[in-house]
Amino acid sequence: MPTIQFQRQSVKLLPSNKRVILRPFIPGRRTQINTIIARVARLDDAAVAAQLKAVHHDFGKRHRHIDAQLMRHYRQVRDHHRQPNTLSEARKLLTGALFSGEYSIESAALFNPSIVPHPDQSDAPKGGLRFIMSMRATGEGHISSIEFRAGTLTASGKISLDKVSRFVTQPEVIPDPTFHKPSFILKLGEMGLHHGFVLDALATLPEHFTLGELERNLTAMRRKPHAKSIHFDRALEFIKWLADSNYDIRFSDTLAVSERIIFPVSLNEAKGIEDARFVRFTEDDGSVIYNATYTAYNGHTILPQFIRTKDFLHFSILTLNGDGVQNKGMALFPRRIRGRYAMLSRQDDENLLIMFSDSPHHWSNPRVILRPEQPWEAVKIGNCGSPIETKAGWLVITHGVGPMREYSIGAALLDLDDPTRVIGRLREPLLSAEPGEREGYVPNVVYSCGAMLHGDTLVLPYAISDRATVIATTPLEPLLAALREKN
Repeated sequence: MPTIQFQRQSVKLLPSNKRVILRPFIPGRRTQINTIIARVARLDDAAVAAQLKAVHHDFGKRHRHIDAQLMRHYRQVRDHHRQPNTLSEARKLLTGALFSGEYSIESAALFNPSIVPHPDQSDAPKGGLRFIMSMRATGEGHISSIEFRAGTLTASGKISLDKVSRFVTQPEVIPDPTFHKPSFILKLGEMGLHHGFVLDALATLPEHFTLGELERNLTAMRRKPHAKSIHFDRALEFIKWLADSNYDIRFSDTLAVSERIIFPVSLNEAKGIEDARFVRFTEDDGSVIYNATYTAYNGHTILPQFIRTKDFLHFSILTLNGDGVQNKGMALFPRRIRGRYAMLSRQDDENLLIMFSDSPHHWSNPRVILRPEQPWEAVKIGNCGSPIETKAGWLVITHGVGPMREYSIGAALLDLDDPTRVIGRLREPLLSAEPGEREGYVPNVVYSCGAMLHGDTLVLPYAISDRATVIATTPLEPLLAALREKN
């Protein structure tokens, strides 16, 4: 077999407990909220000013625009005040501070990366490439979010990362997103909501409707006689849940890439946004968009979700539909194949499967294309991100789980025109954990959510033991030669 030599680059991204965001810290009991607000009311103006000064002194340099964030948190408890309009700005801000808390987003881990070419190549060196890398950041309580880093790959293969901002900033959640009515109804049907009043609630809405239009319809439905039905209450709960799971977010274009973080917004991802697999997708007309799948986790169940962006500033978060939307590890191909979208998946938590669809949001009828064969992947296999197009076929970076729950990285090659046909696969891993990579949050794991090609070089960022991220590179041709070799 041709020799495949990975060069581990000097880049290493370690988690830091210094990167923090401000989150609402609001008790679940209404009486406790009222008690805290009453304590603020008993303070005189001098005490309020002194406490707010202390907040600014201790935390003002740790967050951009801290007063705006404190005011947002105040507004979440504003209705608990008897006369909110009489409050001074200082009292509102101090109230917001009492209902705020810092969260260290990557104190536990910074791992499971994917990498794509940067949408703006204007600063790329000659023969080089600018890139964006996404990573899963995990902090207290194992809550995961998506972080980003930008960097440069030179023509000679040297990799460097842009300076990491000391700040972390959450995006603005766009308040009135738009929904596609047929997709919305289809998803409700998959959730078992076929009741007539569900369709009644949506009947008068246009094909693309806003959250505000939906809420007005639901309010009108509550006034009707069947509003006392248990089924009706459940249906409205799920309609609202589905709407909240589809949203748009927007970052300021003044923020460095490393300052942007996608933190859980909806209830279905309350405990984490896991393992985003970004891919640069080219449509048949030549237009480009960056898509990603990720796993939403609410503490009890997981749900594959979809992200769409053109510039890594404005993101649309969408639910996926169809009986193929199950388990983890969905990875979209970077273009259509014979007019259809294609997706790798792992519905059975053991084998690698493929699906085709006329829409990137509807997936069904998965079929197995790869099963575990070698001892290092005997427990299960999956993908390490979206397939990469080469002249020899679709290069799929895989992961396999073997003895002692050790994760290794492998590779397979699929036919360009018919990716259900496997051309070849490696008998031995491409990468396994080296002695210095075995210790971490989850030991003995190397794992990636997406690689890319730069010329004839494969660039593979990967996580080590679910704690930190490194980058390795290897020439493409020896890898393709090994995959084409007859087993």
